[in-house]
Formats: sequence, structure tokens, C-alpha cells
Amino acid sequence: MLQQLKDAALKAQKNAYAPYSKFRVGAAIVAEDGNVYYGCNVENAAFPQGQCAEASAIGTMITAGATQIKQILVASPNDDYCYPCGGCRQKIAEFASADTPVFMLTASGECTKTTVSELLPHTYSLPEEQNRG
Repeated sequence: MLQQLKDAALKAQKNAYAPYSKFRVGAAIVAEDGNVYYGCNVENAAFPQGQCAEASAIGTMITAGATQIKQILVASPNDDYCYPCGGCRQKIAEFASADTPVFMLTASGECTKTTVSELLPHTYSLPEEQNRG
């Protein structure tokens, strides 16, 4: 399954829209339905209006009807690991459990693993009774 995540994230990374930073990122998710969902970063001239690859992948997953991240991988365009930003850490935590694996992949193929709770030890969440839609 890890190879499928890598392949999907790298495929998405190729389609990233990053004309300003040239920092093309891809992300891929395995959801509870067993499917792989992926996305890329999409920049905008109004910089805060762009979207990270992780957010794009989560949006694709939700659009397809899946709601639980089982694994996620982020592909970096260089030889540094591309850890999710603070906002994406919270977005991932919204749809994942504390022990969900989070992988980071470098351009040279090095891969490291962490968990949601290691990335974001103090997630923001609503009490369970308020978090029902």
C-alpha cells in the first residue's frame, strides 16, 4: 500500500500549480474504503488563498464519500522532508486517529514515518456531542 501512496502522490505532484514558489507538493491518502485519494498544491497570486496538497487530497476523499484517513503520504519536491503545515496538521487530525501513519517522501526516494499525534500532540476538537453533523 505504501508504494501505491508514493505513486499517487508523485502523480499529483506533477500537476501541482506552483508558479510562484516552484515548490510542487503531492499528497495521497488511503481512506477507510480502501481507495487512494490524492491532491497537489494549488497556489494563487493572493498567497493566503492557495491550497496545500494535503487539503486537496482530503477534499477529494470527502467528495468521494470517504471520511477516515488510514494513512497519508506527502511528497516533497526536494531532498528535505515536507512536513504538513500547522493548518494541514489540524485538517488531517479532523479525519484521522492519533496513531494514523503520516509518511513524508523526498525527491530522492527517502521516506520517513510519524503519526498524527506526533505531528500535532494537542489537536483542537469539539466535544463529541457537538461534532455530529
